Amino acid sequence: MKTVRTGVIGMGSMGCGYAQMILDGRAAGLELAAVTRIRRDKAQWAAEHLPGHIPVFHSGEELLAHGGLDAVIVATPHYSHETFTVEALNRGLHVLCDKPAGVYTLQAERMNQAAAAHPELVYAMMFNQRTDPRYRKIRELVQGGTYGGLKRVSWIITDWYRTEAYYKSSAWRATWAGEGGGVLINQCPHNLDLLQWMCGMPCRVQAFCHEGKWHDIEVEDDVTAYMEFPNGATGTFVTSTGDAPGVNRLEIDLEDAQIICENKKLRMFVSDVHEPDHRRQCGDNSAKPPGKWLDLEPEGENPKHPGILRNFAAAILRGEPLIAPGAEGIRSLMLSNAMYLSSWEGRMAELPVDGEAFYEALRRHMG
Repeated sequence: MKTVRTGVIGMGSMGCGYAQMILDGRAAGLELAAVTRIRRDKAQWAAEHLPGHIPVFHSGEELLAHGGLDAVIVATPHYSHETFTVEALNRGLHVLCDKPAGVYTLQAERMNQAAAAHPELVYAMMFNQRTDPRYRKIRELVQGGTYGGLKRVSWIITDWYRTEAYYKSSAWRATWAGEGGGVLINQCPHNLDLLQWMCGMPCRVQAFCHEGKWHDIEVEDDVTAYMEFPNGATGTFVTSTGDAPGVNRLEIDLEDAQIICENKKLRMFVSDVHEPDHRRQCGDNSAKPPGKWLDLEPEGENPKHPGILRNFAAAILRGEPLIAPGAEGIRSLMLSNAMYLSSWEGRMAELPVDGEAFYEALRRHMG
């Protein structure tokens, strides 16, 4: 196999974007071989960019049944990610699924089970922010152990600003039945994935999800969450699509270092002494541990979406490790499910979340 014959299921904004990346040669190893029916507002794009020899199928089911493919990219509304991912895997196709891995963890579990039943196939998630050198460096610093254990993480991610026009762009957006949630399930799967990828999974979450606070929508557009980790570390996660211009500030406190990532800059304070020892032994009431601030400039490019596409192809063609294995998609979904459950029931939610219990709570919340 010299190239991976790839079909795109779901030709909205993201699906057309992935198709364009393949057509432009930015996804080396992938060959666009089929797409599903193009959304009406993308008809002009199709007329200008989609080669005439590319078959256009009425539905994802028709595309999968036709054959002649090696892999598919699933870029449909969230609820159907499970349907097409499982069907494609069962038909012997490699799968790259857009985020999130569904709406509730039962879906992600079934996707993972289908992938486990076909270990010869590559199953990946579109967690493109894992390619950012800053986040890769933070993961290395936190998990490397050189600077001690995690004490606290705080992420204010409010630069996901959206207008009313955005929410009116598609009928399925910002509805429980169509999208399965708001900022947590739409924008923040990236950040929730990065949070657990860098710092590990929390074990308890208390969240407050405000629905339609800044927009005329039925789902949440403002969230504040408190987290506890197995080692005793704590964290906060704040997000909104109504703050202008918004900020993206990540702070991580380790025993012997502090990491701050903001405005695309990465800084780190490195203590000259072990902080727990200093705290217990220093005779000065308020003397902070001595140390120095460093401006970090992580090496490497940030290939974003094309990088994940190329990595997907390389995993199929050459067995290269995946940047974002599909089986890990359940983790960010577990976090958002826990935050919803906590907010709806007014209590601390334990992780892992009971998938059946969350699904029933979601159905009740939808009315």
